Amino acid sequence: MESLKELRKRRLSLGIPLGEMARAVGRSDATLSRIERGQIQPSYDLVQRMVRFLEDREGVAAPHLTAGDLVQPSPITVDGSATLLAAANLMEERAFSQLPVVEGSVVTGSLSESALLRALADPAARRTRVREVQEPAYPQVDEGFPAELLAAVLTRYPAVLVVVRGELKGIVTKTDLIRGLRGTPLTRARP
Repeated sequence: MESLKELRKRRLSLGIPLGEMARAVGRSDATLSRIERGQIQPSYDLVQRMVRFLEDREGVAAPHLTAGDLVQPSPITVDGSATLLAAANLMEERAFSQLPVVEGSVVTGSLSESALLRALADPAARRTRVREVQEPAYPQVDEGFPAELLAAVLTRYPAVLVVVRGELKGIVTKTDLIRGLRGTPLTRARP
């Protein structure tokens, strides 16, 4: 069983007020505070209720998540023939830090803010085409790819593309994965 300090860290990382957890497990704020500080030894049953409450809030007890559960459908892409200024405007309008680059319906690479900044630092590059500065394409997975394995991929790449039968269906970013694993709503408002 995890330590009481770990339970407190989990509660705080989720932004759950002590009073909310206390009500959920049927104890007073003061009692839970004393338990978290190690001043009271709680019963096994109470600790189990606390753990279940946190798991429900974190989504740990939720069904197994896949890339298909986390995907943001119909991803915004930039055409390789677009100018860097057009790509910069699109990224700014949508508040994106990266975009998949496509030529027709084929993903050919990616464009990050870093690549865009490096290229735009040269005033003559404003008419440069995205395909000339694009970076390698993001890794591609299918809809059934386990979400817990995405964490290792997303520590190396800013996004993962979800592809079904060769067709781009969506994108999963670090934020999408964090939301899914924490059990927070997976949909975000689109600008």
